[in-house]
Amino acid sequence: MGKQMTEMLKGTLEGIVLALLTGKAAYGYEITTLLREQGFTEIAEGTVYALLVRIEQKGLVDVEKRPSEKGPPRKVYTLNAQGKTELNEFWNTWSFLSERLEQLRKEGN
Repeated sequence: MGKQMTEMLKGTLEGIVLALLTGKAAYGYEITTLLREQGFTEIAEGTVYALLVRIEQKGLVDVEKRPSEKGPPRKVYTLNAQGKTELNEFWNTWSFLSERLEQLRKEGN
């Protein structure tokens, strides 16, 4: 993944993670795995954990500590009402941008 992709992902990763949490609770490592399954193979686990801290501080997710077979309890993240609102705004912004970008690309050919 090139530098341009990395920069673009920085701005959209929060929305992608919120979308992954729609209707499904998940813990940090699981979210990283889901991202990789979606093709985002270059995202570092540390990036995901930093993002989870941010969305927790913003109040977009509910967090529950669940016991783990090995090690400390896991934090399980669930999208809450505020997170759903944020995700809807993300999709609206994404639709707006993608339509404009597609228009620019067509005009450029």
